[in-house]
Amino acid sequence: MSALPLVLLHGWGAHAGIWGDVIAQMNLGQTVIAPDVPGEAGPALEEVVARIAAAAPERCVAAGWSLGGQLALAWARHQPQQVAKLILISSTPRFVAAPDWPHGMDAAAFTGFAAEVAADPAAALRRFILLETQGDVQARAVARKIEMALAGRPAAERSVLVRTLNWLRDTDLRQALADIRQPALVLHGDRDRITPPGAGEYLARHLPDARLEIVRGAAHALFVSEPDAISRRFTEFCNE
Repeated sequence: MSALPLVLLHGWGAHAGIWGDVIAQMNLGQTVIAPDVPGEAGPALEEVVARIAAAAPERCVAAGWSLGGQLALAWARHQPQQVAKLILISSTPRFVAAPDWPHGMDAAAFTGFAAEVAADPAAALRRFILLETQGDVQARAVARKIEMALAGRPAAERSVLVRTLNWLRDTDLRQALADIRQPALVLHGDRDRITPPGAGEYLARHLPDARLEIVRGAAHALFVSEPDAISRRFTEFCNE
């Protein structure tokens, strides 16, 4: 039996080109779909999830990176007959820290970054790439690879960046995790400064059928840092 199609959902500030190295390493017998997340769809994350679901195969594996992981979780919750399995890369149920959530970005730092995005999107995106790679043992090389992967098409418009950043500010999926019963593979870098490893540990504990795998020496963009290992793990999980 062939593996189910794999749908790859990118993170904030990126586009589907970020998956280039991983797709190149995947088993060619498997269908791999990497859509651009439709940030212009409207203010509600649920609207975007509905659009992704409508364009996806009837049965598939949903893999999401960071914000894409939140989209994958919401998709799996609302369309369990469509999403058979989940792969969550550097993902979190809640992006911004709170008194009861220590595994997120400081709220004041998030507000400051949002102001930078509104004022100078290009500069904010450059800074975000540095944040994504900070702490990675291959930080400079990974940053260059991200820049090259994203250079193939224009960056998202300011309005899209602001809207999708608002999704990260407002989304809290902690109470929904118990209802997401699909098998889930949680992949997290041990040096992630954007979504700390504690977020991945929380997902693995609170999703009913999840396993956590820590990638040593990797930061937030672990699939860019280790494309061979991550693509191989994708293939293995899809074929289980």
